[in-house]
Amino acid sequence: MTSLRLLPWLGVWMLTLLAMLAGPAMAQTTFGAESEAPAAEEQPSYSALADLLEDEQARQELIELLRNQASALPAGVAAELSPEAAAAGGNVAPEDVSLPRQLAELTSRVVGDVGGQIEQAVAIVGNMFTGQGASSSFDMAAFISAAINLGIVIVATFALFMVFRRLAKSLFTKISSWSQQGSGLTPVLRLVLCVAVAAVLDVLLVALAYVGGNLVATFAVGETGELSTRASLFLNAFLIIELLKAGVRMLFSSRYEGLRLLPISAQEASYWNRWLARLIGMVGYGLMVVVPLVNFYIAATLGQAVGTLIMLMAFIYAVGVVLKNRVRLRDNLNLMGSRSTLTASRVSLQLFARTWHLFALIYFLMVFVLTLTRPGDALPFVLFATLKTLGAVVVGLLASAFLTQTIGRRIQLSDDLRRKLPLLEVRLNSYVPNALRILRTVIVVAVIMMVLDAWGAFNMAAWYASERGANLIGNLISVAVILIVALGVWLGLASLIEHKLNPETGHGEPSARAKTLLSLFRNALAIAMVTITGMIILSEIGINIGPLIAGAGVLGLAIGFGAQKLVQDVITGVFIQVENAMNTGDVVTVGGVTGTAERLSIRSVGIRDLSGTYHIVPFSSVDTVSNYMREYGNHVGEYGIGYNESIDEAIEQLQLAFEDLKASEEHSHKLLADLTVAGVTALADSSVNIRVVIKTTPGDQWGVGRAYNRLVKLRFDSAGIEIPFPHTTLYFGETKGGKTPPANVRVLEAKAERKRTETAPIAERSESALGHEPDHHKPDHDDVDET
Repeated sequence: MTSLRLLPWLGVWMLTLLAMLAGPAMAQTTFGAESEAPAAEEQPSYSALADLLEDEQARQELIELLRNQASALPAGVAAELSPEAAAAGGNVAPEDVSLPRQLAELTSRVVGDVGGQIEQAVAIVGNMFTGQGASSSFDMAAFISAAINLGIVIVATFALFMVFRRLAKSLFTKISSWSQQGSGLTPVLRLVLCVAVAAVLDVLLVALAYVGGNLVATFAVGETGELSTRASLFLNAFLIIELLKAGVRMLFSSRYEGLRLLPISAQEASYWNRWLARLIGMVGYGLMVVVPLVNFYIAATLGQAVGTLIMLMAFIYAVGVVLKNRVRLRDNLNLMGSRSTLTASRVSLQLFARTWHLFALIYFLMVFVLTLTRPGDALPFVLFATLKTLGAVVVGLLASAFLTQTIGRRIQLSDDLRRKLPLLEVRLNSYVPNALRILRTVIVVAVIMMVLDAWGAFNMAAWYASERGANLIGNLISVAVILIVALGVWLGLASLIEHKLNPETGHGEPSARAKTLLSLFRNALAIAMVTITGMIILSEIGINIGPLIAGAGVLGLAIGFGAQKLVQDVITGVFIQVENAMNTGDVVTVGGVTGTAERLSIRSVGIRDLSGTYHIVPFSSVDTVSNYMREYGNHVGEYGIGYNESIDEAIEQLQLAFEDLKASEEHSHKLLADLTVAGVTALADSSVNIRVVIKTTPGDQWGVGRAYNRLVKLRFDSAGIEIPFPHTTLYFGETKGGKTPPANVRVLEAKAERKRTETAPIAERSESALGHEPDHHKPDHDDVDET
């Protein structure tokens, strides 16, 4: 163990030894006469109290006075910090004394008191060893007997406690195992239940050790006045301190993973558990055992000095531990903040990670100062405020963890419900994170209010009892209920619409009109729900929505006059929907744009054309709606044949091509009637045009037409029927005698041959030249000019 860890126990045992040593030596010290009992207070006048309560104004003033007294500082602390105390001994008026001056005066008095206590304590201890004082007799036998008897009580009590905890170890292990691996409850509920059971068992063990220590002190050791006082002081201190340690073990259970309320590692839990146990033991046994013994057997001045020394040692020890773990705890808090999904929690944890040691140092300094100035009333206030703060923080953490484990995880619906309502699970899982953030924010606000109330900065009970607090809480609850009901109604109606649109619900594929109208109804329902819910919430929180509704009506009228196009869009859109002119998925021509209607609103239609361009056409610009998807569609084709071909044969081939189309598995089900041959529609310049009509299911006329064109081409080719196409005929003319002049083909052939030769490879060019030019000969030496 390091010297820092040995410091608290060494101080406690040295002070205990000093008290035991001084007891027998100073047992004959006499104390001054007791002060006279205060005079009996006059009995209150009940009639005056009744008159006070009957008066409305007097009763209200009494209530305000009580509230101010409840939120005020303790009387002693207020007196120490008062301007009158700071102005004492000076020429400054109390109302002109500044806050730094008051704190400086308080610090000066505290340091002076501590110095005086130390001086008196040194004098008393010196008198004890020099033989001066009221009694200089020292009974060694009495001292040894008292020390042995008190040591037996201490050893027996702690031994019984350790034996009881050893026997209950298996039970603690089983409870921890069930907390980690049990089923039937959420992990947080299992943890809380197991910690509660383990805490009850721990309290029972402390109580059994306390009873056993009392039995040993009464029957085994003996009963004398001094021993009874010492034993009682120790046993009472043991009960209180071990109960506090049991509460610490609920938070930092180092041996049992399943009985630890705080989500930290076993190593961290073991460290903080040991540190807090040492601090509680040092302060508890020092102030509850050593100081009372010194006060009773030696002198109250020395006891006060011993208490100051104990608090000083505890303060030094706490400051050392805080500074030693400043960086490590900062890193852990930053890691927790990075895992948080709530922005406010993440920022708060990161800010607290940088400043936690400052808050800890201020807290221990405040406890130390209050203990020195007002130990009678300030120390219990700080103790209970600390316990309330820890309780509020732990309950908030457990509530947040419970919400995360219950509604924070992904909601999974049954397969049948997911098949009927495929969007319901996605919709619920999109709402859950937002609801969890709101609930966590409420928990954080509640914890902050409870902490402020614990330290006297905010009176929660008085605020809730006031009209403003009650109205605020009532309004928040009403708004929450309204939002929950509105969300439930929206989920129900949206799920019903989704059920109607789902083809797997037993009603088959819904029509395009049903899809369009239900989609528009869902959008209108969402707008109506948001508007109505907002109006109700505003009315609930006390805002008069009458002027708001009137203003909205006037604003709507102004918008109607100023935005005539918008009104025309809406009115035309309503009539288009009522007349069922088009639906989502129809191929239409609207406003000069042809394509598929992908989105229909009350104001415009979104059309995707063949090239993929998306057009938004407002209904005010729509004069005609051409819908290609109603009841049936027609493929109208015109096929040209040459003038030297037989029309009847061509019609026969067109019929055979239609028979091939009927035999096709891909297109046969799209045909609604036999082929209609309208006949010859035109004797064109170079072709005879024959028109046919094929009746198809709506929207399939284009695909059927493309397939039929292919089959017609194949049939005409096999039958040798010419399909005319544009071509050019060259005419060289005739002489008057009827003779055609010859065309200069040789020149063209020579040019073509020369071009081919120029573009051919060298080898081919050589062979070609040799084959087509008989006059060519290989040059010899005679053909070469000599220079």
